[in-house]
Amino acid sequence: MSIDKTSTATEESSVENTDAAPAAVAAVDPRLLVREQGFSGYLGEFKRKMKAGDLGSIPVVVGLLIIWAIFTSLNSNFLTAGNFSDMSVAMVGTGMIAVGIVFVLLLGEIDLSVGSVSGVAGATFAVLSVTHGMNEILALVLAILTGTAAGAIHGFVFARIGVPAFAVTLAGLLFWQGFMLQILGSNGTINLDSDGVVVKLTSYYFSDVAAAYGLAIVVTAGYFLSAFFDNRRREAVGVPSRPLNEIIVRTVLLGVLAFAVAIVFNQYKGLPLAVVIFLAFLLLTDFVLRRTAYGRKIFALGGSVEASRRAGINVELVRISVFAIAGTFAAIGGLFVASKIASANQGAGTGEFLMNVIAAAVIGGTSLFGGRGRTWDALLGVMVIISIQYGLALEGIASPVQYMITGGVLLATVVIDAVTRKTQKTAGRA
Repeated sequence: MSIDKTSTATEESSVENTDAAPAAVAAVDPRLLVREQGFSGYLGEFKRKMKAGDLGSIPVVVGLLIIWAIFTSLNSNFLTAGNFSDMSVAMVGTGMIAVGIVFVLLLGEIDLSVGSVSGVAGATFAVLSVTHGMNEILALVLAILTGTAAGAIHGFVFARIGVPAFAVTLAGLLFWQGFMLQILGSNGTINLDSDGVVVKLTSYYFSDVAAAYGLAIVVTAGYFLSAFFDNRRREAVGVPSRPLNEIIVRTVLLGVLAFAVAIVFNQYKGLPLAVVIFLAFLLLTDFVLRRTAYGRKIFALGGSVEASRRAGINVELVRISVFAIAGTFAAIGGLFVASKIASANQGAGTGEFLMNVIAAAVIGGTSLFGGRGRTWDALLGVMVIISIQYGLALEGIASPVQYMITGGVLLATVVIDAVTRKTQKTAGRA
């Protein structure tokens, strides 16, 4: 009888444990708990991310606001509509090249040739269209393909032969700079047609106020629809998603920012064509990195090359394509730089230009160690660089001081990146 009681008790206990087990091991996504707690939950999650080193874009945004506040207090003309519009157009050339650098940095590599490649693209267009009278559209395409070919060559030597990217692109820097000087000839400068396609890249403005406001509406509505339907897809497969009220709040904040920028543009000449093109490329590259298998392969390579190889990723092909993308964006950026000064000259892509491009990507938040970053980092970083340059220029501060300040900002960013990685490893998030 005692044995029966014991076995019965054991069976009842196992039944009770079976019923309790699901509740004990049920996994609940932390994001759901955060949202259930309301504002206090989001505040707690924010504090947790800060302690874990998950800073995101917060440091660069705060830094940009501080820079604007300082220069505005020193000179009331700093954030006027005219100066803001000029800064927006000036940042496009550097920003385009920085987008390509983001791709390379995600691999944990570096490309030192982009400055020279950008100069070659501008010179190629000028020689073909002005000196030889080629159709401007065809010359434009060939100039961009020149950058693509240069990047592919660097990538091939790096990926297939095994020469370090630093050495390959350093050699490329020297070679393409010499090539640019060679094709420009003894004169060294070729002026572009002021009514031509390339010059209009930075000189054309949509003067109708509806253009800037229309773009603000498209950007805001596009974000809302993208987030809404993305949530619908996540809910359909049982993956945690943002609640509708959070999406609405984010959309409203984006809308306020977009319309504020539109108002500023319309107080000057209108919406710059260069800014529209830059935003289009940012959206395209962001989609490629976050929404495609190719983008995931780039992030995987930045995390671990050997693991990516074992997972079946064609490491060599991805590496070559990434350097080709960097060369392409270097060429596009070079055409915008040539457009801004309406000429191609021997100084294109030289001096501090390369450092500004790399600094823009790193300051924006892309890690030098690979595997972490977004193309939007190029926008944030170049805004910091151009803001510093324009602010110091308004104060009449000499170039040497500008170099030192920019270098200090870059050093601070790299230190933050290194400290963040150590903090994430300590918190078990790396």
